[in-house]
Amino acid sequence: MLDSIISYLHQLPPEGILLAAFVITFVENIFPPSPSDMVLVFLGTLVGLGTVGFIPLVLSSTAGSIAGFGVMYWVGATFGTRIVEAGKIRFLPISAIHKVESWFSKYGYWLIVANRFLSGTRAIISFFAGLSLLNFTKTLSLSAVSALVWNLILCYAGLELGNNWREIGNYIATYSELITAVVIVIILYLTIRWYLQKNKSNNNEIK
Repeated sequence: MLDSIISYLHQLPPEGILLAAFVITFVENIFPPSPSDMVLVFLGTLVGLGTVGFIPLVLSSTAGSIAGFGVMYWVGATFGTRIVEAGKIRFLPISAIHKVESWFSKYGYWLIVANRFLSGTRAIISFFAGLSLLNFTKTLSLSAVSALVWNLILCYAGLELGNNWREIGNYIATYSELITAVVIVIILYLTIRWYLQKNKSNNNEIK
């Protein structure tokens, strides 16, 4: 699939490449996971070939990241409570989700800053940002900074590596898997700890 995407992108004019950069970074926020980071690294190699400009590529991809984040924020703010109460997030009980929401209200802005570096969790972070009703202007601004820095790194890596872009792509894939695993472990740990504390509190009340 990735090779087919790369082959298609190679044939696009500069405007098509910029549009593709916007679309892939937008879509990954809505339908994760996606190979968007690896594709963006490849698009960086096209800068070296003179096919597209570096700054326009970074700005286009960052605009897609911000737009996608904004959409998921809106989903969380508008439909988040309904989704949670309906039990649509099956891997966490409703009570645990409310606990995550309260943590997010306290520490959410730090997660927004780091969200582009937490591949595989971006849609979750933007959804809970909306669900927790974090300040939209501040949230989107921090998301823009995070996206700009991350996309700069990816595009520059592609520019520098040229035809060896797949090397960093492999590192990114490994990094993404590791980050996702770490986040899942942390969430499970916090959820289990909260559940045990709740049971202990209930038992003490019974006594």
